[in-house]
Amino acid sequence: MLKVYGQPNSINVRKVLWACEEIGIGFEREDWGGTTRPTADPVFKALNPFSLIPVIDDGGVVLRESNAIVRYLAASRERSDLLPADPVQRARIEAWMDWQGSDVSSACRYVFLGLLRNRADCQDPAQLEASDQAFTRLMALADQELASSGGYIAGPAFTAADICVGLSVRRWFAIPRPRADLPNIKRYYDLLNERPGFQKYGSGFAS
Repeated sequence: MLKVYGQPNSINVRKVLWACEEIGIGFEREDWGGTTRPTADPVFKALNPFSLIPVIDDGGVVLRESNAIVRYLAASRERSDLLPADPVQRARIEAWMDWQGSDVSSACRYVFLGLLRNRADCQDPAQLEASDQAFTRLMALADQELASSGGYIAGPAFTAADICVGLSVRRWFAIPRPRADLPNIKRYYDLLNERPGFQKYGSGFAS
C-alpha cells in the first residue's frame, strides 16, 4: 500500500491525499512535520535529505515534492483525465501546477504565516498588506482565466492542476481579511466544493 509521510495540516500533503482520493488509491499516512515528529530526524532524512514533507513510498518508489508526486500518481495509474499523455495538453496543466508551487506559494507565504498560523515573526502590517495584495493579484489572474476556461483552471474538465490551484484558492478565501470580488474564483471554489476529495482535504485545516 502507498505510504504518505506528512501531517495533513500541510497544503502540500493535502495535494497528495486529494490526488489519492480522486484516483482511488488506498494509502496509510504517518505524521511528520509541523507539531508532530520533526523532519530533521535521521529516520525522515533517510527518506528525504531536504527534510520537507510530503514524501511517499509507493512499493519502494520513494518520491518527494508534492507536485511531482501528484504527477507521478496520475501517470502511474494511467489517469490521463488528470494528466494527459499529449505533450501540449500536459504542459498546459503542468504550467498551472508550477505557477501554484512557485508564484502563488511565494506571494501568500507572509500573510498566511501571519494571519492563519499566527507566527510572531510575520506580523509587520506593511508586509502583511504587501503579501495579501500580491496573493490577490495572482487570484485575479486566475479569475480572468476561469472566465473563459469552461469551468476548471486548465479547461472544461477537472485535472491535476485543480488539485494544486484549488487548495491555494481555498487558502485565499481563508485569509481573515476583506476579499476582492472575483466572481469566477468564487464559482470555481463552489465547483470544487462539490467534489468529495476537496470536501475531505480542502477545508477544515489551517492552511
